[in-house]
Amino acid sequence: METPDCNFQQLVEAMSSGMLVLDDGLRVRYLNPVGEMLSGRSLNQARGQQLMALITGPDALLKRLRDTLQTGHPCTLREQELLLHDGRTLTVDVAVSTLDSPRQGTRLLVELQPLDRHRRLTRDDLNRVREQTIRQLARGLAHEIKNPLGGLRGAAQLLERELDDPELREYTGVIIREADRLKALLNRMLGPTQPPRMAPINIHSVLDEIRRLLLAEAGDRLRVVPDYDPSLPDIEADRELLMQALLNIARNAMLALAERDDGEIRLRTRIERQFTIGAKRHRLVLRIDIEDNGPGIPEALRETLFLPMVTGRADGSGLGLSIAQSLIGQHHGLIAFDSEPGHTRFSVFLPYDLSAEETDS
Repeated sequence: METPDCNFQQLVEAMSSGMLVLDDGLRVRYLNPVGEMLSGRSLNQARGQQLMALITGPDALLKRLRDTLQTGHPCTLREQELLLHDGRTLTVDVAVSTLDSPRQGTRLLVELQPLDRHRRLTRDDLNRVREQTIRQLARGLAHEIKNPLGGLRGAAQLLERELDDPELREYTGVIIREADRLKALLNRMLGPTQPPRMAPINIHSVLDEIRRLLLAEAGDRLRVVPDYDPSLPDIEADRELLMQALLNIARNAMLALAERDDGEIRLRTRIERQFTIGAKRHRLVLRIDIEDNGPGIPEALRETLFLPMVTGRADGSGLGLSIAQSLIGQHHGLIAFDSEPGHTRFSVFLPYDLSAEETDS
């Protein structure tokens, strides 16, 4: 399929699974945008290459591809683990069928449905519901505490005016200062109360500002490496809120590297195609990665990492990631992470097209 039929091409390019068309030599003739994303190769790079030069799978997969090519019988293989050319592994369901063309002969249509994505979507949906519930409870509790806290502070101020003894007035001063500290903490838990003010912004200018802040704070002990895709268009976002969310994540990475002299944070931007956030599939999504070479996130914290008051540091408030998740959620986005000793990556996904289609992926 050197030049796919227009209707066929529109159909497969809108699909959320990877679609590849192979000739009778198992050479790639076409792949859709999700196929490009999964394989890490563009159509121009992949066209004419042997499938196994892009993707290495079990011997049984190669045999079933050849059998389908010879017999014309479609087949489905479940939970196939593929090794991609860049070293990544991917678990997929594979569906194989034939396409017959009088001009081009028999072709194989191979659909790759990433199970990793299904698992991520299920996990993310469950986590999102749980985090929203806990966040609502925390916000309600914060409101309930703020009301008597104001009365407590006011009473301490009145008492302070009636006291002549400086030592006793010092006690009321402690009450007032602690009430102010608790109020500031509660305000942080509540987060922004105004809706985002959306406008086109250049994400790289935001990341450059974060880079300057990190370097000013950490000095020579930290490298902050930009790795940008210069072709990215501007994205609709509230600059200040997005800056706060990304800075919270980046500052956590910086603090995780506090004991190292060779700490490195990498700020990366890329495009994802046909990406699902919640129940909506978006044609184009901005991906922002914040990576560090720190010790990694403790296993015990991973399931609750975005909940308020959860922290791995003795001096941490446990609000930075919770607030970041809330701010990104206001942009209809998603935060994901993966971590192991020596490498942690937080990925922020922001849709370019807010009018996306519903999907049951």
